[in-house]
Amino acid sequence: MSASSKKKLRNEQAAEKLTERQLAEKKEAKKLKIYTAVFSVVVIAMLIFAITFGGYNAITNSGILERSTVAATVNGHDLSNTELNYYYIDYVNNFCNQYSSYISYILDTTMPLDQQSYSDTQTWADYFLDEAMYSAASTYALADAAKAAGYTLTDADKASIESSLSTASYYAMYYYGYTDLGSYLKGMYGNGANEKTYRAYLETSTLASSYYNAYTSALTYTDEEIRAVDAENPQVYNSYSYNYYYIPVSDFLTGGTTDAEGKVTYSDEENEATRAAAEEAAKTLAGSAATTVEQFDLDVALVKTDDTSMACDNYLYASLLTVAQEWIADSSRQAGDKNYFAYSTHTHAEGETHSDDEDSAAFDVVKGYYVVMFRSVSDNATELVNVRHCLIAPTSATGASTFTEEEWAVAEEKANALLEQWKSGDATEDSFATMANANSTDTGSNTNGGLYENVYPGQMVSEFNDWCFDAARVTGDTAVVKTSYGFHIMYFVGNTGTSYRDFMINEELTNADITEWYSALTADLATELKNTKYIATDLVLGG
Repeated sequence: MSASSKKKLRNEQAAEKLTERQLAEKKEAKKLKIYTAVFSVVVIAMLIFAITFGGYNAITNSGILERSTVAATVNGHDLSNTELNYYYIDYVNNFCNQYSSYISYILDTTMPLDQQSYSDTQTWADYFLDEAMYSAASTYALADAAKAAGYTLTDADKASIESSLSTASYYAMYYYGYTDLGSYLKGMYGNGANEKTYRAYLETSTLASSYYNAYTSALTYTDEEIRAVDAENPQVYNSYSYNYYYIPVSDFLTGGTTDAEGKVTYSDEENEATRAAAEEAAKTLAGSAATTVEQFDLDVALVKTDDTSMACDNYLYASLLTVAQEWIADSSRQAGDKNYFAYSTHTHAEGETHSDDEDSAAFDVVKGYYVVMFRSVSDNATELVNVRHCLIAPTSATGASTFTEEEWAVAEEKANALLEQWKSGDATEDSFATMANANSTDTGSNTNGGLYENVYPGQMVSEFNDWCFDAARVTGDTAVVKTSYGFHIMYFVGNTGTSYRDFMINEELTNADITEWYSALTADLATELKNTKYIATDLVLGG
C-alpha cells in the first residue's frame, strides 16, 4: 500500500473513531481553519491554543540529546527528536483547535496520550506521531521539489517568517510570562527547542507552502482547453433559480390500529393510500396554472394553510435539489415549468441493518414529494469583479444583537464622514486600503485593505452585489451601501476580464492538475521511525 493510500485509510479510520465518540453528545464544531505544516505557518494556532504539558515542559537540561538524537528519517532527511516534535506538537495543536468545543468527548484530556487507545493497534500518541511523520514527509517532498526547481523563499516569505517569530516572542513574554522566545519554545516543544531550530522548521515549512502556491498560480489554460471542458457538461457551469415545496407523506396519514401499549401501526393498504393521497396533492400542485412565485404560493396555501415555497436563487448544478437535478438543468426548461418528484429512503426489512447484498430485503419507501417550479437559468457569463470595502457596523452599548435607529444613524454618519475624509485626501486605491485596515469591522478583509477578489454574482448580500454588478460601474467608483451587516464604504477596483463560468472551469482544471501533481510527489514517501525517546508521547492535553 502506498503512503497516500495509507494516509487515506488513516483519515477514514479517524473519522469513524471520532463519529463513534461523538454520538453520545455531539456539539456543533466551530468552523476553524486547519493549519498544517505543509500549507501554512502554524505559529498563531500554537499561540491561541495553549496545551498543558504535565511534567513535559520542565526545563532541566540543555536539549543537546534531543537535538542530536535521530527520531526519524523522511525522504532521506534525518530528523532529530526536536525537529519531529515540532511536527508532532503542531499536529496535536491543530487537532485540538479543530475539535476544541468537544475535544473531551474524543479523548481523555487528563491522561497521557500514550496511555489511551485510539484503535486496537494504536494509542492516540501513535496516531498523532503517524500523522506528524506524514506531515514532515510531505513537507520535505515539497521543499525538495522546490530546491530541485531552483525555487527559493521570496522576500514576502522571509518577512512572514520574521513576523511569525516576532509575534511568538511578543506572546511568549507578554501573555505567557516567559523571559524570551527560547524559553517559550522549550515550554511548548521540549528541551531541544530553540530559536535556531524553530526558524529552520519555519523555513522548510514556508518553502514547501510557497512552492505549492507558486506552482498552482503558474498553471494556465488556453481558451480552447476551457471551451473543450465547457462543451462536455455545459449545464454544470450554469446557475439555476427555482422554488420548491415539500409535501410529506405523513401529513396524509389516517387510520391505523392502536395496541395495548398505545403504539399505532398501519396496514400496507393504509400506507399505500396515504402515499397515493400525498402524490395526488403533489400532482395537483404541479399541474396548477401558476406561472409566478406569488401564484404558486397561493396554490401551496391550499395544500397547507400559511405555508410558502422555498426559493433557491442562483444554485450551481451540484447544489440543485437532487431528485429534480436533471429536470431543472434540462436545456428545454422554461420559466414557470412545474413538476413533482418522489423523495424516497432506502429501508430494510425488520432485523436487517445496512445489508444491501442480493439476498437483502431492502426497498425504497416514499417519504414525500417535491413540487418544483423553474424560474430561470444563468450561463454565468458575467465578468468577475474586484472590490474593496470598509464596513462600519452599528454597535450597541448594551451588547444587544439588534440595533436602534439611533445606533444605525451613528454608523451611517461615521461611514459618510470616512468617505468624505478619504475624498479630501489623495483619494487613491492605496489610501482607501489604508482606511479600510484602520476602520473596517469586517474581519475577513480588514487586514488586506478591504479587498475581495474574483467576486461573482450572488456571492455577496443583495445590496452589495447589486452595487458591484451595476452595468454602469467603472473603476474608482465609490458609495456607501447599507446591508444587514452595516454600512459599506465601497471602492470598485474593476472587472477581472474573466467570466464566472470560465473562472469555475479554470479552477476545476487547476484543482485536477494540482491534485495529480501533489499526489505523484507524495505517492511514495519514505519514512522510518528510529529513536523517539524524546518525543512528547506522554503529553496530557488538560489538567
